[in-house]
Amino acid sequence: MKRRQFIKLSSAASAIALTPFELQAAIKSFMPFANCPDISNRKLVLINLAGGNDGLNTLIPLNQYDLYSNLRPTIKVPISGANKYINLDSTLPESQQIGLNPALTGFKSLYDKSYLRVMQSVGYPSLNKSHFKSTDLYLTGNDGNSLLNGQDTGWMGRFMELYYSDLIVESYPLAVEIGSNKTSLGFHAEDAHNLSLNISGQDPAGYYSVLSGLGGAPPLNIPDSDYGKELEFITNTDAISNVYGQTISNAFNKGRNDVTYPDTDLSNQLKTVARLISGDLETKIYMVRISGFDTHNAQVETSGDILGKHHELLTDLSASTEAFINDLESQNLSDDVVGLTFSEFGRKAAENGNLGTDHGETAPMFVFGKPVDGGVSGTNPDLTEATSNNNYQIKTVQFDYRQTFAKLLQDYLGADDAIIDATFFNHTLNDSFVNLKIENLLKSEFDISKGCAPSTIAPLENNKNWLVYPNPFKDRVNLSSVNRVETVSFKIYNASGILLTETTQALIDGKATINLFRYSSGIYFFEILLTEGKKEIHKVIKI
Repeated sequence: MKRRQFIKLSSAASAIALTPFELQAAIKSFMPFANCPDISNRKLVLINLAGGNDGLNTLIPLNQYDLYSNLRPTIKVPISGANKYINLDSTLPESQQIGLNPALTGFKSLYDKSYLRVMQSVGYPSLNKSHFKSTDLYLTGNDGNSLLNGQDTGWMGRFMELYYSDLIVESYPLAVEIGSNKTSLGFHAEDAHNLSLNISGQDPAGYYSVLSGLGGAPPLNIPDSDYGKELEFITNTDAISNVYGQTISNAFNKGRNDVTYPDTDLSNQLKTVARLISGDLETKIYMVRISGFDTHNAQVETSGDILGKHHELLTDLSASTEAFINDLESQNLSDDVVGLTFSEFGRKAAENGNLGTDHGETAPMFVFGKPVDGGVSGTNPDLTEATSNNNYQIKTVQFDYRQTFAKLLQDYLGADDAIIDATFFNHTLNDSFVNLKIENLLKSEFDISKGCAPSTIAPLENNKNWLVYPNPFKDRVNLSSVNRVETVSFKIYNASGILLTETTQALIDGKATINLFRYSSGIYFFEILLTEGKKEIHKVIKI
C-alpha cells in the first residue's frame, strides 16, 4: 500500500480502531466459572462525550435549585414552562432529587425501565483541566498524581492483552473504535502493535472491497533500517486490515437493525455497532464518540433559553442511546451489552458571561443497558463548594472512574483480581480497585460475583500441551510435546498478527527444531494445532 493511500484512508470521516494480534482472541474461550451465566458474548460499549460535558445542566440538583440559579442566571434549565427539567424520580431522597435536562427524554425512558444508573461526580484524585492530558489520564488508567499505571499504554489494551493473551488468534478485532480519525491511546498494549483504519459511518458493508482496492503487492525485501520499519508497519497494516475488513464486512452484511435511528453521526455509529453485534462479530469492546461539549460559548442561544448547542448534543446522545438499546432488545441481544458515557472533565458551577461554561472538574457518568441495576449512585454535588476563592469549582470526587470500569471488567466480563490490578491500581490510596468497585451497578442475575465463583480449573498457561524453548531465543526454537506424537503442525505470526509461515514438521527425539535466523528481533507467536481442531498459542521473543 502506498503511504499516501494509507494516510488518505486514515483521514476518513469515522474511525475503526483495530486491536493488535495479541488482542484478537476468541471471545467464546473464557476461564471457566462454576454456577455462572454464559458470559461468552458480553460486550462493553463506551460513548466518549468529547470536550467536557456540563454536568450541572445535564443533571440539575433540585435540592439546591436556588443556588444553582444564582450561579447560572442566564443558562439555567428553567423550573417551569415548556422547557423545564424532567423530574428523574420523585421517590429518591432529597439529596438525590435530580432534574434531567429536557433533552434527555430517552434517558428518562431507560431509567423508568431500570436500564440506567446515574453516577454523580465522577473523576479522579487530582483532576487536570487540559483536554489532552485529562483524556490521556482517563485512557491510560491514571489518577493525575502519577503515571504509575503507564503513560504509553491504555487500560483497555492492558486488560485485553492480559485477559486474552493465551487465546486463539481470530480474524476479527477484539476492540472497535468508530467516530474519530485517530486511534485511541486506550487501546495501546504493552507488546502488541495498535492498528487503526477508518470507515465512513454506515459503510462497513463495503469495507473489505475498499481496503483490498487500495493495496498493491507487498515489497519483497524490507531493509533493516528506520525506513524499513516504517515500510514494514504500513505493509503489516495493509495485510491485517484486509483480514479484518473481510470479517467486518461479512458481519455487517449478516446483521440487521430492527428500529429506526435518528439521522445523526452518533446514531450512525451506534447503528453500526448494533448491526455488527447482530451479525455475530465477536468484538468485545466498542467505543464511539460525540464531540462538541467544550461549550465556552453558545451553550444556549439566548439568555433564559435552554435551546442551543448543549441541548442539541444531549438530544442526540439520549435519542441515539435509546434507539441502540431498543434495537438490541428487539433482537434479543440486550443481555450481553452494557454501555456507559464518559467525558474528560466537567464544567465550572458558575456561567462565564458568554452564554457558556469553562473547564471544571467532576462530571456525571451514565451506565446503561438491560444488565444495569437502574438508580442513582451518589448525591447531588454540593454547590456551596463553588466560590470565587476556588474559581467556582466543584472539587469533591464521589466516584473514581476506574471504580465503575473495575466492576464491569470483573463482575460482568469475568476478569480475576490480578488482571484488574494489572489494568489499573489506585496508587493514591495504595489499594486495589477490586476492593473499591461500585456496588449495585448490575442486576444480580447478571453479576457473576453474586452466587457465581471462579472454578478451580487452572489457567491454560499451566496446562500446555507443548513446550516452546528457549525463550527468548536467538536463531532456533524447539517445539516439544508433553504427549507422544510424531509431528507438529504450526503457524508463526509476527506481533501485528501477520501470518509468516505455516507448516508441519516431524519430531526427532521428541522435538522439532525451527531455524528462524532470517527473522528480525521482536515478538512472535506460535499457533500449534492440537487434536479435534483445538489450538494453543505461545509468545516468544527473538533477540
